[in-house]
Amino acid sequence: MEIYKDLESPENKQFEKLLNSQLSKNKIEEGKIIEGKITKITEKFIFVFIPGLKSEPIVDVNEIKMIGLKDKLKVGENISVLLEKIEDKNGEVIVSAIKAQKIQGWYKLEKAYENDESIIGKITSKCKGGVIVEHVATGSLMFCPGSQISDKPLKSIDHLIGVEQKFAIIKLDKLRGNACVSRRQIVSSNKREDKAKIIEKFKVGDIIKDAVVKGYSSFGCFFEVNNEIDVLVHLQEISYSRVNHPDEIFNIGEKHDLKVISIDNEKLQIGCSIKQLSPDPFEHISNYEIGKKYKVKVDKITDYGCFCSLEPGLSTLLHSSEMSWTKRNITPKKLFKVGDMISCIITEIDKEKRRIAISHKLTLENPYEVFMKKFPEGSEVSGTVSSLNEYALYIKLDEFDIDGFLHANDLSYLNNPDEELKKYKKGDNVKVKVLEIKKDEQKVRVGLKQLEKDPFDWFKGKKVNDIITVQVVSTDNKGIIVKPEDCKLDFLIKKQNIAINSADARPSRFVGGERIDAAISEINFEKRKVALSIKLLEELQNKEAVSKFSSPLSGKNLPFSSLSEKLGGKKNKDNE
Repeated sequence: MEIYKDLESPENKQFEKLLNSQLSKNKIEEGKIIEGKITKITEKFIFVFIPGLKSEPIVDVNEIKMIGLKDKLKVGENISVLLEKIEDKNGEVIVSAIKAQKIQGWYKLEKAYENDESIIGKITSKCKGGVIVEHVATGSLMFCPGSQISDKPLKSIDHLIGVEQKFAIIKLDKLRGNACVSRRQIVSSNKREDKAKIIEKFKVGDIIKDAVVKGYSSFGCFFEVNNEIDVLVHLQEISYSRVNHPDEIFNIGEKHDLKVISIDNEKLQIGCSIKQLSPDPFEHISNYEIGKKYKVKVDKITDYGCFCSLEPGLSTLLHSSEMSWTKRNITPKKLFKVGDMISCIITEIDKEKRRIAISHKLTLENPYEVFMKKFPEGSEVSGTVSSLNEYALYIKLDEFDIDGFLHANDLSYLNNPDEELKKYKKGDNVKVKVLEIKKDEQKVRVGLKQLEKDPFDWFKGKKVNDIITVQVVSTDNKGIIVKPEDCKLDFLIKKQNIAINSADARPSRFVGGERIDAAISEINFEKRKVALSIKLLEELQNKEAVSKFSSPLSGKNLPFSSLSEKLGGKKNKDNE
């Protein structure tokens, strides 16, 4: 074998030049995408010739199938592959067609993202939180969140799967190789272009006929115009009168005329007004007076009242509390219906707040005044139990549509209020006494026990320290229960009030039916309270015995017993 050592010969220099020029055309580096020519196709592999490599790399047919090129590639055609290794441990060249396609696809996505261009993709499948989108040009897979599929909620997206359509790239993660796209931006952009063309048809001052109420919020009402655009009527532009919420005035589906008052070409919004279609009715509010009766028309009914109009455009609220004298928690729709003409009295006109208050009940006779004239406090009246709760009865009084309040404590002087309340049911007829009438507050208080003589009157004329005779009813650890003679009330003499000597303060000393004396230690007619004490009786008796039977000379032999007298005498002499 001949070895060439003379590298300076013209032939060798020419060969070196040719070799270097060939290598400079094909820069062979690992990690780069290079073009190769298909030389042979078998059942399992595709052979690719790449100038500059010592051997032909092979590509698995399955790779070609996965990228959808199996039927397109033929011998002699070029194919892009990623050169992973120039030489592995077995001396073979490792290339990948799939990775080359992904990298090329990523480059295209990056370019589209930087240039803010849309791409063509198709939804291939659903996943958690959204859908998978395939880039049609490169086969790259991207994620589209559920919120970015459409600009409005969709019940189903089956009609979108497999359809080629435009997507906007909203996020790229180069490190992880993830792409996030949006169909919603494309849809909204198209609608924006269409909306801009529609808005060009309108100008400030135009009158829109028969706009349909589409929806409302706390700040205004939305109307649909000609089935092509939505416009807003702000809360302040609905009526000259004060409006708390659009649903007080409008119902979904109603038609109204609107006046265009503003157009925002940047936000693509049209502002309209209803009140500006008519003159301000408050300009002649002086035609109405507080305290006078007027006919009003019911325009809308809510849970808390009726919106009425004194004249077209001049609205006012008839609150549910001003509909009836007697009905509580009234339901307005049970009394009135839209279109009714009813009589009302104006109770307030506030020009600053542009508010008018009216009352319907003031046009009616106050039943509490009539009742007070016929049944003043202290009179008796019949009624029927209309309802009851855990602490009171409500009595519908005679022919009046008035409920009297009967507290459980006013049912009986003697029995337990809770037990007494259980004796009554709805519909029972009772006779009661009128205790109190508050016509301004629309309240009547009645009582049942007041029809009987008050057993507490037994104590009239008696005072503290008076001695009374009582009968023992029962005894327990707390003391003894006693009842004064000819009195229906029971009283407890507490254990500490049985005797002066603690050893004698035993409730067991007494037996039921026994008659004993006791002193009144406390009496309060306002609170209907009386306290009895045997101990006080003993103290009073001891005091009386001492004052009656003790000797005037007793105690004289005690030291200093006369000291006070001597001191008193000395003081008298000094004063003289």
